[in-house]
Amino acid sequence: MNRRDFLQAASVVSARLAFSSPVERWRTFEVTTRIEVLRASGATRIWVPMALAGETQFQRTIKNTFSGEGGTCETIGNMIAAEFPAGVRPVLTVTSRAATRNWAVNLAAPSQTRRVNTSELNDFLRPTKMAPTDGIVKQRATEITKGARTDLDKARAIYEWIVENTYRNPKTRGCGTGDIRFMLESGDLGGKCADLNALYVGLARAVGLPARDVYGIRVAKSEMGCKSLGPATENVTKAQHCRAEVYLSEYGWVPVDPADVRKVMLEETPGNRTLDDEMVKQARARLFGSWEMNWMAYNFAQDVTLPGSSGAPVHFLMYPQAETADGRVDSLDPEGFRYEISAREVS
Repeated sequence: MNRRDFLQAASVVSARLAFSSPVERWRTFEVTTRIEVLRASGATRIWVPMALAGETQFQRTIKNTFSGEGGTCETIGNMIAAEFPAGVRPVLTVTSRAATRNWAVNLAAPSQTRRVNTSELNDFLRPTKMAPTDGIVKQRATEITKGARTDLDKARAIYEWIVENTYRNPKTRGCGTGDIRFMLESGDLGGKCADLNALYVGLARAVGLPARDVYGIRVAKSEMGCKSLGPATENVTKAQHCRAEVYLSEYGWVPVDPADVRKVMLEETPGNRTLDDEMVKQARARLFGSWEMNWMAYNFAQDVTLPGSSGAPVHFLMYPQAETADGRVDSLDPEGFRYEISAREVS
């Protein structure tokens, strides 16, 4: 074996071992978002997602702080809502500090998990505006899971179908919209993480599996040997990433991320890798049942009503949002809505 082959083989082994146990070291990150609305008109409102409240298997939020001189700010759920009167420069800074650890579920052996109450699970079976659970979504989910004997089999069948049938579209704005009915009806199964992982969630819910999108942001380089799965610098302004979870009664919440398999296929050098590629096969195996936590979660919310807003709910809150007397500001337009997000590991 030459040196190049040895290094490639070693990276594969490292990837396999990285999630061999759910017991991983905790890493602490500080994520700072600074927002300024450049074209303010009248009163200006700003809404910013912050680190997920509480503690999960993969994240412990330590604190969220914020400042907005001349405005009023408050915490509402997993967001900071701020309002600046006319004549005041609308600038808001939000800082989240959270500890994360790699998370893997051993799907070879059922485990004793904390029982989740029925009402909580029912929340993750409901349809949303962009992700209905009837019509073509129900039809396709039933076709995909035909012959699956267990919930685990159903969850895996949906994952494999998405990996095999979707594609990452680099022209999609932001992370996409998650309009899964359109995707299935049009036959255009391209998009980014908020599309492909929303498709997983919608199909899972349609066959009775509680599932949820988890909205967040990548905060550090990937240690799995995939440059595409982590930011290259501390500037993470465009590193938003949506993941997914499915609830299986014998395992609890199980992490999945078929969208990142497609990201690896498209973006890892030399690009346009196939499903038979070794790196892709490793990512495909790893991302059903585990997450690398170089990523910080914001929330699970969909169809989000922004407090005090005169506009329509947003499909999800993963980007800062703002509104002036002239209406909602395009959160993906840096000319009218300037924001920068930085992340650094502090311990």
